[in-house]
Amino acid sequence: MGRNHEVTNIQPLLDGGNLREPGWSRSLVQRYDRSQIKAPKMRIKEWDYYLVLSDGFAGAFTISDDGYIGLQSVSLLVFGEQPWEHTETVLNAFPMGKLKLPSDSSSGITEYSDKRLQMKFTAEDGGRHITCHFEKFHEGKAFDCDIVLAQPEMDSMVIATPWDKKHRFYYNQKINCMRASGYMEYDGVRYEFNPQADFGTLDWGRGVWTYDNTWFWGSGNADIDGNTFGFNIGYGFGNTKAASENILFYNGKAHKLDDVTFHIPESGYMDPWKFTSSDGRFEMDFMPVLDRAAKLDFKLLVSDQHQVFGRMSGRAVLDDGREVILKDVMCFAEKVHNRY
Repeated sequence: MGRNHEVTNIQPLLDGGNLREPGWSRSLVQRYDRSQIKAPKMRIKEWDYYLVLSDGFAGAFTISDDGYIGLQSVSLLVFGEQPWEHTETVLNAFPMGKLKLPSDSSSGITEYSDKRLQMKFTAEDGGRHITCHFEKFHEGKAFDCDIVLAQPEMDSMVIATPWDKKHRFYYNQKINCMRASGYMEYDGVRYEFNPQADFGTLDWGRGVWTYDNTWFWGSGNADIDGNTFGFNIGYGFGNTKAASENILFYNGKAHKLDDVTFHIPESGYMDPWKFTSSDGRFEMDFMPVLDRAAKLDFKLLVSDQHQVFGRMSGRAVLDDGREVILKDVMCFAEKVHNRY
């Protein structure tokens, strides 16, 4: 099985609790079924994460069931003169499947509701709808949003990654390039998304992980002369011999990359980064604007995250050799270490 093995058969994801066919695909051709998992419910992780990004601001929305903990979170980020962000999280003990997250990203409703937070992600024909009301989001003030993401027929990045441990796997879909409209509202300010320039990304994940992992992930989208362009880059997670998750999207078509390396300066996350690629097809400079840093340490459960938003400039090369030039495209790149 060569590097970047593409899975094309429609088939169950698991066979005896292990991945049937590790590799990448353009859509969810391998069917996820929670009942086929051969691991304790405490270890199953399922989440839907949306990032909706404009040049001046962004919103991030997570509904997740990580077995013994549920983590529902909303972030508002503003990239102006003085960049600012606030993330508010609701933790739930032992959801273990009670949230009933859909087994496929293309249909169904992902929702969470309590007295303080009502959040709903609906997969609709040709798009997605995100609504949220978060009471006392920050400084006693509420956050609201109503956002629509357009999703015409398009390739995505799906990866089925095993670990070198029985019954451990990660099934993940990244959908880039969904043009965003709608708004977010906080503290009397309305943040409007413009579908000509602004995009949403979905990170849809299901799986059973090992306990201690560090990963790198970056993603961005842009309108380049009326063409939709997006990228997903990352590594560090599980055994990626079968396929990497590095990919470009151009007008809805996937262009698969080999390995991409994140060069994060030792001097700090807010200094300029570089990205290089083994195939020379993703060579970028990244100027950080805001580090969304979060650290949890409950001894057994540790999370140290740096999600850095900034501007990407450089060149990407499509499968047919065409160059796409990026100049100051707002995107993010992160390094996360989790033990849980």
